[in-house]
Amino acid sequence: MSLWKHYHLPQSVEEAVELLGRYDGQARVVGGGTDLILEMQQGHTPPVEALVDLSRVPDLGRIVEEGPYLVIGAGVTHTQIVADPRVARGGTCLAESCGVIGGPQVRNVGTLAGNIAHALPAADGTISLLALGGEAEIASGRRQAAESKVVRQWKPLEEMFLGPGKSAIDSTRELITRLRFIPTGPGEGSAFKRVMRPQGVALPMINMAVRLKLDEAAERVLSARVTIGPAGPTPFLATQTMDFLSGQLAAPETFAQAAKVALGEVHLRTSRHRATDEYRAEMVRALLPQTLAKAAERARTQRSGPGEVGELV
Repeated sequence: MSLWKHYHLPQSVEEAVELLGRYDGQARVVGGGTDLILEMQQGHTPPVEALVDLSRVPDLGRIVEEGPYLVIGAGVTHTQIVADPRVARGGTCLAESCGVIGGPQVRNVGTLAGNIAHALPAADGTISLLALGGEAEIASGRRQAAESKVVRQWKPLEEMFLGPGKSAIDSTRELITRLRFIPTGPGEGSAFKRVMRPQGVALPMINMAVRLKLDEAAERVLSARVTIGPAGPTPFLATQTMDFLSGQLAAPETFAQAAKVALGEVHLRTSRHRATDEYRAEMVRALLPQTLAKAAERARTQRSGPGEVGELV
């Protein structure tokens, strides 16, 4: 049985949105296809009339600077993100996380936008972009009188998820066009860590990302963003932990206490294919202080270029 009848390669966002409207809910957007195609082959996602492939839309395959933001097109692959020195410097945790997604073949075609659209609670790239305070631009069609118009809107990343594998974006009618975040600046740093099974399946048992801003003396935390997955039905922003860290000394004792606060707000569960909730709790207790310490070190030293990326468990 064919998984789709028609395959389209639009040349613009407007054309892609028009195609989705033409199929009236019977088409799906595809980027690298590393998740969607596999799910269709395994029967988890039903066949569709058409796939709309965004890989030929020129504007979506680049990483650019726009004002204070670093903007990542929906067609940008994980490999492109890892190789970009601007991401390595200003979004170190994102470069680290994209560098461990799947294997080289997956990273060469898979996209961060697809990672987010898939809406899994422990997707590595999603966890890091959420820690960076990322946003997603959504394009959809609106009919006004006799004309159709493409409307684009930026939304905070935390508003993109409804549950495990359930995106707030209707991929049969809407599409993610771009992602953006404000890079870390002086006194700021970020870090990512994860634990995964070593048997060739690059799926995290637990992962986490941190963005810290320190005061001028580099002694206290001015602000923090902490994300953990899987720690609930959606990518988890640890707001209580973030509130605790604000104003505290950037020291090992503080970071150990932050892990205790995090364990009080996360919702860990046992997965027979990955890990027990007890094991995941131990990993939060062990790894979150390390991740916070690495982000603080980078904030102090500003050493967060390509040579610093990749210190993962």
